[in-house]
Amino acid sequence: MTIQYTPLLLKYLKAFQDDPSSKIFAPLAECYLKLGLVDEAIEICKEVLAVSPNFNGGKVALARAYFDKKMYKQVRELLSKIIDEIPENIIAQRLLADSSFMTGHLNEALNAYKMVLYYQPDEREVYAIIKEMETQMYEKGGLLKAGGRPEKVQKIIKLQKMLEKAQKAQGVIIC
Repeated sequence: MTIQYTPLLLKYLKAFQDDPSSKIFAPLAECYLKLGLVDEAIEICKEVLAVSPNFNGGKVALARAYFDKKMYKQVRELLSKIIDEIPENIIAQRLLADSSFMTGHLNEALNAYKMVLYYQPDEREVYAIIKEMETQMYEKGGLLKAGGRPEKVQKIIKLQKMLEKAQKAQGVIIC
């Protein structure tokens, strides 16, 4: 796969080079993630957060990069603090929900999914996940086992991965 540096990415890179403490690093990290350059995204986020440790947008950008690298424990540690301060941060709630689910912290995942749905009531995918998780919990008389995943959630994850592979195969990278 050939990486094409789009005008937007080049603009972010120049702005970041001009002012390394700038908050432009968050969209720059997002562009890196879209290009599959996860390590570069993590590096930039850590670099700036070392200087500006209270920038929650930067922490969410770092959490996204961790999630893409399947570092779910780090995502949970990073976002739990943000969620306490800013519960309406939908991106953080969704990342926390997905990471909690992947690590078997199903009550935490369910609570975070419900917060996403509270702030975005039209979110059908999240509604389906909540419904399936609650159905599974009800049928089993309690919590899901840490290793178990509801079938519909597995299907959604599989479909997302298939879509990503198809986009990569076509060389479709939008930044």
